[in-house]
Amino acid sequence: MRKMWAVAALSLIVTGCQKQEAKGAETAATATGTSAGANPQTDDQKTLYALGLSVGRSVGVFNLTPEELSFVQAGLAAQVKGDKPVVDIETFGPKIQQLAMARQTAKSAGEKEKGKTFLEQAAKEEGATKTESGLVYKETQAGTGESPQPTDIVKVHYKGTLTDGKEFDSSYKRGEPATFPLNGVIRCWTEGVQKMKVGGKARLVCPSDLAYGDRGAPPDIPGGATLVFEVELLEITKGGTPPGAPGAPPAPPAPAKPDTKPAAPKK
Repeated sequence: MRKMWAVAALSLIVTGCQKQEAKGAETAATATGTSAGANPQTDDQKTLYALGLSVGRSVGVFNLTPEELSFVQAGLAAQVKGDKPVVDIETFGPKIQQLAMARQTAKSAGEKEKGKTFLEQAAKEEGATKTESGLVYKETQAGTGESPQPTDIVKVHYKGTLTDGKEFDSSYKRGEPATFPLNGVIRCWTEGVQKMKVGGKARLVCPSDLAYGDRGAPPDIPGGATLVFEVELLEITKGGTPPGAPGAPPAPPAPAKPDTKPAAPKK
């Protein structure tokens, strides 16, 4: 986890919002009869709203209840307005990271438990196989070409979803397939795509330790999440150019666990 990212996020708000802006927002709210952030009109208002969205994503790991969110808002308002805080920042500021880690651990544990049940059901489907690593692989359309090796570069179309069906990535929607070195993605893909043949399609159900782990890939993929990928293998470049070499495709930009390979490609 990035050190003190929560503190940095809150500091960003404090730095960017001055008292005059707060007073202007209150005036706008009075004039329109609505929350200033609920219906931004000018570019500045929309930018400030986007700032709020950004901070909201940064503190998403806390999984705040409405009551807890009110405390965050109160602290933010006190700092921006220059009011005397009711909490000593020197005492409780250092506890922010500790609370974030505890909340993330709890949330990841819940995701893993849900994923365990999903994986068990997926493994029972006709035609599905569960590998020693925990990957559940199911061929949905047989291919007729070659199978790739870890050192090859593959071209694929794919769709990624959470276990509840929520889509977080799709090359189909982008209108172009993804190309990447097979040994430069999450372990689930490195293992699963090797089982495919060109022209084939498969469903990969990936436990979190073969994907993004406890860290996840915020804001779309929570820590501990089991992921489902529908993959179509289009092409193989045998013995592809290593990542970073001249002519090689860029390494997948999505964040990955510190102790694993980069994650499946996302744009």
